[in-house]
Amino acid sequence: QVQLVESGGGLVQPGGSLRLSCVASGSIFSINAMGWYRQAPGKQREMVAVITSGGSTNYADSVKGRFTISRENAKNTVSLQMNSLKPEDTAVYYCNANILTIFMRSSDYWGQGTQVTVSS
Repeated sequence: QVQLVESGGGLVQPGGSLRLSCVASGSIFSINAMGWYRQAPGKQREMVAVITSGGSTNYADSVKGRFTISRENAKNTVSLQMNSLKPEDTAVYYCNANILTIFMRSSDYWGQGTQVTVSS
């Protein structure tokens, strides 16, 4: 009933940039927080950046000053601009959204993930 679809991953050299996007669709009444998480091989999934419906943001210490999260509420989208990428940013990146459906049920939804590889 609700889908999150990510795009924008790929291979980039250290110091380069990538922009991830995620669009939510389906039986959506409203969207609360949206965010990006990542999971590197052999590690637990971790929060990268989160943005509330009002625009307040929170970032992992490891990405502060390099990554910027933004959203367009009218389009149900959230984006992550990643600059000055480092090899340690290599991971599968997942979009997350806390969504209230038209059936008045609130849940966390996840995208399928998009691979980001930072390597020379």
